[in-house]
Amino acid sequence: MAKRVVITGLGVISPIGNDIPTFWNNLIEGKSGVGPITQFDSTDFSTRIAAEVKDFNPLDHFDRREARRMDRFVQFAVVAAKQALDNSGLDMKGLDADRVGVYIGSGIGGLKTWEEQHRTLVERGPKRVSPFFIPMMIANMAAGQVSIATGAKGPNSAAISACATGTHSIGDAAKIILRGDADVMLAGGAEATISPMAFAGFCAAKAMSTRNDEPEKASRPFTKDRDGFVMGEGSGVLILESEEHARARGATIIAEVAGYGMSGDAYHLTHPAPEGEGAARSMKRALEDAGLKPEEVGYINAHGTSTEFNDKFETMAIKAIFGEHAYQLAVSSTKSMTGHLLGASGGVEAIATALALKEGILPPTINQDNPDPECDLDYVPNEARKVLVKAALSNSFGFGGHNATIALKAFDEAE
Repeated sequence: MAKRVVITGLGVISPIGNDIPTFWNNLIEGKSGVGPITQFDSTDFSTRIAAEVKDFNPLDHFDRREARRMDRFVQFAVVAAKQALDNSGLDMKGLDADRVGVYIGSGIGGLKTWEEQHRTLVERGPKRVSPFFIPMMIANMAAGQVSIATGAKGPNSAAISACATGTHSIGDAAKIILRGDADVMLAGGAEATISPMAFAGFCAAKAMSTRNDEPEKASRPFTKDRDGFVMGEGSGVLILESEEHARARGATIIAEVAGYGMSGDAYHLTHPAPEGEGAARSMKRALEDAGLKPEEVGYINAHGTSTEFNDKFETMAIKAIFGEHAYQLAVSSTKSMTGHLLGASGGVEAIATALALKEGILPPTINQDNPDPECDLDYVPNEARKVLVKAALSNSFGFGGHNATIALKAFDEAE
């Protein structure tokens, strides 16, 4: 029997819910998590909206001293990881800690900490900069702190590939299990960059929506009048296990990580390759790795950022790989509700994809009220759809030309 990697636990901190039941319910209800920025004064910015995590008090999860020594993105990751462990039913005390690993990345890391400590340096001098500045800020610290919090002593790493980070982390973690270096991996991404510096940079690049008067309608992937992405924040962490390990403990299996593909555009810092050819190669490799025929895929959780070129080129890439079947499968962008969580998006969207397979419900793409004739696939417009799907892809594409795709399958014990 070929070795298989399965998903047995899920944990999420997101703009539409800080636990799996709330997140999933809001996702299938089509609720937007976008609103006016509350974390800083955005008066002078062209974009004044974001998909913020709500009702997250770090003191509900950490003592005051711990909380002060963790950037917000790390706090999100640790809480999501503990949720995922609880959801999986795993007890670390009964496991070989050397066989449990962590692979959680961040696209940017502790930008808020960087800003705060730079302000301290300028206003109060170098002696007042915190000794915890570096270990709070570096992007691998989500993985490091999750390892410390859970006692996982196995393979530990962190992908940093912009908006492809979370998907790279899950795919790489699955390969670690397949090659026999771990039985269990906590995998995903975390991000918290709703800050003046990040917004100044993305506003200067004219990458974000300026639909400030209608925040809930601002993230509108595949529509003709889309005008940029909406920044979000949060963390999505999955428990991956070898099938053998999961079966031995009687775990509930949510879905299977069947394949993983990645590619590089070798084209431009921020602009996707023409016609999405890099994205197409990533999907092709994921299908080949999973042993799936294109016609076996029923759903794609699209990268779907609500930017002009991503949505157009991702649509073209899907057509290139799936041919006529592209018009038979369903495609949706959950970023229409969560916003774009950057390095965390792949983790959160893998959770959405796994739940879609398990529950037989496809989340919608909301704000589909002005179709773009160049984006003419079935984007599950505005309302969730009940349909059993056996296989799905989740796409993530990042600045620098990083492309990553995972193929998930509904778990079939007979295979």
